[in-house]
Amino acid sequence: MLQVLVTICVAAAAFAADAKTVAKAKPPAPQGASAQEDKAVEAAIRAKLEKSKIGKDGFTVRVQGGVAFWEGQTDVVQHKGAATRMAKAAGALQVVNNIKISDPAKAKAAENLAQGRRRAQVKRGDPRTQ
Repeated sequence: MLQVLVTICVAAAAFAADAKTVAKAKPPAPQGASAQEDKAVEAAIRAKLEKSKIGKDGFTVRVQGGVAFWEGQTDVVQHKGAATRMAKAAGALQVVNNIKISDPAKAKAAENLAQGRRRAQVKRGDPRTQ
């Protein structure tokens, strides 16, 4: 009887240790896309880029393993976010956005936020009133 009880305790301890190992295991990373799929996603991103207002900023984009990599610099804060959304809409699994925002654009955005404006960029003309 004692031997059976010891066996059950050892089995329970082994099961608990195995359960902790399973709980710590990370889910598998998303599988990357093939080179052909990467080219298709990159072409879709470039097509969207040509049609958009951010196309004139001269950003570069490449896709590798389903991940879109953006490079460049902009004077409009919103263009960085637009690039990320564009890549995801074109089918990128993930986006690495290395687009830099110019210091004057950052300063203007901070000033607008301090004044309570919701938008970082304001159209030309008379300042908006609240």
